[in-house]
Formats: sequence, structure tokens, C-alpha cells
Amino acid sequence: MTIGDISPKKERKSRRSKHVVDEKAPLLPKRQDEAGGYDEFNGASFTGAVFNLSTTIVGAGIMALPATMKVLGLILGIAMIVFMAFLTDASIEFLLRFSRAGKSTSYGGLMGDAFGKYGRIFLQVCVLVNNIGVLIVYMIIIGDVLSGTSSSGVHHAGVLEGWLGEHWWNGRTFVLIVTTLGIFSPLACFKRIDSLRFTSALSVALAVVFLVITVGIAIIKLISGTVMMPRLLPDVTDLTSFWKLFTTVPVLVTAYICHYNVHSIDNELEDSTQIRPVVRTALALCSTVYIMTSFFGFLLFGDATMDDVLANFDTNLGIPYSSLLNDAVRVSYAAHLMLVFPIVFYPLRLNMDGLLFPYSSPLAQSNIRFACITAGLIAVIFLGANFIPSIWDAFQFTGATAAVCLGFIFPAAVTLR
Repeated sequence: MTIGDISPKKERKSRRSKHVVDEKAPLLPKRQDEAGGYDEFNGASFTGAVFNLSTTIVGAGIMALPATMKVLGLILGIAMIVFMAFLTDASIEFLLRFSRAGKSTSYGGLMGDAFGKYGRIFLQVCVLVNNIGVLIVYMIIIGDVLSGTSSSGVHHAGVLEGWLGEHWWNGRTFVLIVTTLGIFSPLACFKRIDSLRFTSALSVALAVVFLVITVGIAIIKLISGTVMMPRLLPDVTDLTSFWKLFTTVPVLVTAYICHYNVHSIDNELEDSTQIRPVVRTALALCSTVYIMTSFFGFLLFGDATMDDVLANFDTNLGIPYSSLLNDAVRVSYAAHLMLVFPIVFYPLRLNMDGLLFPYSSPLAQSNIRFACITAGLIAVIFLGANFIPSIWDAFQFTGATAAVCLGFIFPAAVTLR
């Protein structure tokens, strides 16, 4: 992690002339003459920053949100989604305010200023746990969509299995190997987060395609009268069902975790005063997508909603072109997750380097270190995706540990400090 200078700004100020030197330089130079080999970079745009932050937020969590509606009911579930959006906005505001005051250009730098070396290390470990867990979930979902999954003794066929039949080359492990080598690895090789703005825009568009198709299916079934009225409130009949309500908290927490990328996006903005509008725009966009996906996903499948709602799209929906629409929903969201992967991987690699080589030169200046860390992390994520059985298990672990620290405990601790 690098720690640099950011002066408090009372007015609009371009970063084009910002001068940085030595060990306090950002991860990447903004000028070719600062460390040769890079094209001139005059700062990221507002739109690109919104897409990158939105892509960080809207990942795999959206697929588990309809299942939280099954536990909480629509009224409480949607209220919790809105509440978490406001809570996330407040926690990010704390981070940015005290980063300006402490002249820190990274989350780790802010934790280091507040709590010393061990505070920075604890933050980096939490980013590793959270992001590795999230990326494992991405791979699990992609494997479920393309190669199928089994739940409670019922097999849900994958897209490739439905199209081509069951073969060794469309099995889960082989498909994930091809996806990792052909898509994840090349996209993970970009050294500047703004380089991913176009893939981020495409990933948001794919999420909207998924949402539009889901909403359309739900409306058609609602008009035809084949949809049951969803439960509005949680069904609490005993102590066990009461405690089950709390299993949704890690999913809701994980759904909005983007704090580890806020500083990277802020550092690359041409006008740093835009970071607050960027955050609020991204949160508003993602909250809208979350609410609509949760509502219409639960409306479609009711109590049959699975932990990963994509797995529900393998049956006859009772409308024309059901099979085609099922495949369109699943393929569009699998492609979305493939494009989200590098956005979440970027801070993971950066924090791993800061943890292992805290006093080395910036990661972008060492190709060998960059390649080794990238390859090692991708290998760990690939292995985790092949041995962890369910995204609900991964969400409960990361959401109850690292995610809640990154999103809410650390910002509050820094504020109190």
C-alpha cells in the first residue's frame, strides 16, 4: 500500500499538475516522464468512475438477494436494502473525510495513520479474505451457469450441458480452466483501474439486460395470473426461524462492499471533488438494480427461490420461448461476472503486494512481482471455486468477518480515533 499527499480541497481542482515523488507516489505514475513506459494520463472521467464503482458493488451479491427476500419477506427485505445503501454512503463519507484530513491516498494508508503498522496489516488481511471469497463466489456461479449444479439431490443443468449434452469438456473444472486462462487472466493484467472502464460499462449493461428479462418474465406471468402473491413479512414460528433471519445479514453486508476500491478510483479522478457524487450515483444505481432484482426474482419463484437465483432459470417458465429466455438470463449474468472479476481483483493484488512487500517499489514497476502475485492469487481462487460447495457458505463467512470490518467497523473506528 502506498501513502501519499492529498491536500484538502475547497474548490474544484484538476489533478493534471499534481506532483508526486519517491516512495509517496501513487501505484502508477500519471506522467510518462515520472517513470517511463506509460502514456500520458490526465485523469479518469466521472462516467468511467461511476461504472467502475458500480461494477465493484454489483457482483455476485445480487444473485443471493432474492433468497434473502424468501427469509425476510418483501417489505423488510427491501427496507434492509435501502438502509444498507444509506449506511454504506455514510461509511464511505467517513473514509474520504479522514483520508483528506490525514493526507492518505489509500485505505491502508488511512488505517496506518490511525492505528499504526498493525492497523494497516489488519486492513490488508481483511481485503484479502473478502476479495478472495467474493471472487471464489464469482467462479462458483459461472461454473453453476455453464456446467450445472446439484442441490438437495436435484440436478440443475448448465447452459453448455443443455446445448451440447454432458461431456468431459463442458464439465465444471474444464470450463473454469478455460475461463480462467482465456478471460480472467488477460483482464487481470491491466495495471490501472481506469483501463477497465469499458469492460465495467459493458458489465453494468449486461446486469441491466439480466434485470430487464427477469422483470419482463415476471410481468407476463403476473398478467397471466400464474404468479402467487409473495410473502410480505418474515415467517417466524419458532426460535430456529427467528435465528435464521440473521443469516441474511452477511449477504446484505457483502452486497454493498466497495470501500477497498474507493481510494483507487478517487486517486485517478481528474477532479477529486467529484468522488462524492460518484459514490452516490453508483449507490443509487446499484440500489435500484438490487431492489428490482430482489422483488421480481422472489415474485417469480417464491419459496422455491434458491441461494443462487440463476440456478432457478433452468425449468419451463410457462411462457413462450422459455428456454431461450432462461439461457439469455444465465449467459448475460455469467458474462457480467467475468467482467466484474478484474475490478475486484485489482485491489486484492495491490493489498497482497502491500502485505508481502511493504517497502518495495510500486507494484506496477516490477513486472516479475506483478506476474507472480497475479498468478498465485488466480490459482488460489480457482482451487477455492472447485472445493467450496455453495455461494451461501462463502457469503456467510466473508460477510460475517472481513466484509463487515471493511465496510463499517474500520470506518467507524477511524472516526472515533
